[in-house]
Amino acid sequence: MAFAVKCAAIMGATGVALGAFGAHGLKKIIDDPDKIESWNSAARYQLIHAGALLAFSATGRTARYVPALWTAGVTMFSGSIYCLVLNKERFRMLGPVTPLGGVFMIAGWLALLV
Repeated sequence: MAFAVKCAAIMGATGVALGAFGAHGLKKIIDDPDKIESWNSAARYQLIHAGALLAFSATGRTARYVPALWTAGVTMFSGSIYCLVLNKERFRMLGPVTPLGGVFMIAGWLALLV
């Protein structure tokens, strides 16, 4: 099984689980609607990129940077948001990682051009 398919599977499964937690369990421990919306945005971007990664792997293209950029981007972007929502003080150092993850995701989309 190709790297991209494995990453898409893990990204998709954890995205569904974290999205479900955000919709049901997170409200029990966090009452700030902005934090819940941030969590939902992180899960949405994760799921979108899981689907894109799976679709990309089905094309058979060999643009090897696309899967790596999307996987790293989602890990940094969504992962840092999940951590910051759960405990902003503890994970404060991850604040700058979020936009960096966004840059990696954008770079992955642009890598499709080559």
